[in-house]
Amino acid sequence: MRIGVIGTGRIGTIHANTLSRHRDVGSLILTDADPARAHELAHRLGETAAPGVDEIFRWGVDAVVITTTTPAHADLIGRAARSGLPVFCEKPIAIDLPGTLSALAEVEAAGTVLQMGFQRRFDVGYTGAREAVRSGRLGRLHTVRAMTSDQAPPPAAHLPLSGGLFRDTLIHDFDIARWVTGREVVEVYATGSDAGPPMFRAAGDVDTGAALLTLDDGTLVTATATRLNGAGYDVRMELAGERDQIVVGLDDRTPIASTEPAGPPAASRPWTTFLERFGPAYETELAAFVEVVRGERANPCDGREALQALRIAEACERSRRERRPVRLAEIPGGAEAVFR
Repeated sequence: MRIGVIGTGRIGTIHANTLSRHRDVGSLILTDADPARAHELAHRLGETAAPGVDEIFRWGVDAVVITTTTPAHADLIGRAARSGLPVFCEKPIAIDLPGTLSALAEVEAAGTVLQMGFQRRFDVGYTGAREAVRSGRLGRLHTVRAMTSDQAPPPAAHLPLSGGLFRDTLIHDFDIARWVTGREVVEVYATGSDAGPPMFRAAGDVDTGAALLTLDDGTLVTATATRLNGAGYDVRMELAGERDQIVVGLDDRTPIASTEPAGPPAASRPWTTFLERFGPAYETELAAFVEVVRGERANPCDGREALQALRIAEACERSRRERRPVRLAEIPGGAEAVFR
C-alpha cells in the first residue's frame, strides 16, 4: 500500500521510519510545511517527497497519517474523509469541541476510518493493567493514581497552540483511565499552578495540574501532570483494589529515588522524553493501523474515543477556571451528540 504522511516533525519522522520498514507498506509520500524537511527525510528513507498537501491527495494514496501541528488536524481529517481515505491522526482531533465534532461528522458521513494516536493503549504495561482489571485480579477497584511528568517544558510558541496542560498532556491519562478501567468519568475537580516559567502565565496555561475524577462505579482517579520534572520523563499509573495493587511504568529507568535505606537505587539512565519511553508502543499502533487499512482488524481507537478524552479535559479546564466540581453531563458531545 501507499501511505501519505503529512507532517515530518519529531513524531512524523518516527512514524515515517516505522512505516517505511513495514512489510505491507510499499511506499510513502511525505510532505511538510517546511518542504526542505520533508525532502531530507524522504531522501534518507528512499521515499517520495511532495511539494504540499494537495499532491498527497492528487498523486493517490491508500491511507493518510496526520502528524502536523494541532490546528491543521480537523481540516485534514475532513479532507481525507471526503476522499474516502482511512486516516491515522495524532491526538487531538482539534483543541475545541466544535472542531472535533465537525471532523467526526465528516468521518461519519463518509463512512471512513479515523484511528487516533493514543499510543499508551499499545504499551505492554498499560495492556497488562487492563487485563488485570478485567480479569478481576484486583477485586473491586477503588483507587487509580495516574501521572505524566515532562522533564522539560515545550517551546513557548507551542503553548498557545496546545490547548493547555489538560488538553495537551493529561488527555493521555484521561483516555487511558477509561481504557484500562472500562468505566466512564462522571465528575471532575481540577486545579493548576502557573508558578513556574512566566511563559505559562503569558499563554493562560499552567505548568502543573491535578484532577480528581469520579468514575461511574465510584472509583476515584487522581491524575497529575507537570512540565518541569527535572529528574526525567515519568509516566505511571497505580491501580489499587480490594485484592491487589499494581503499577504501570515502574522500572529501572523510572526517574525516582527512594529515601528508604533498603529502597531501590535511583535510575542511572532515566527516561528523557515520551518518544523514548513509548517507542515500541508507537510502532505497535501503526502496525495496527496498517491492519485496519487492510481490513484485517477493527479500529482499536476511533475518533469517538478521542472525543470522550477531550470532554474530560474540557471539564477539567472549566473546573480549574471556575473552581468547582464539573459534571461531564455539562460538556457537549456525550450520548446526545449526533454526527449525521
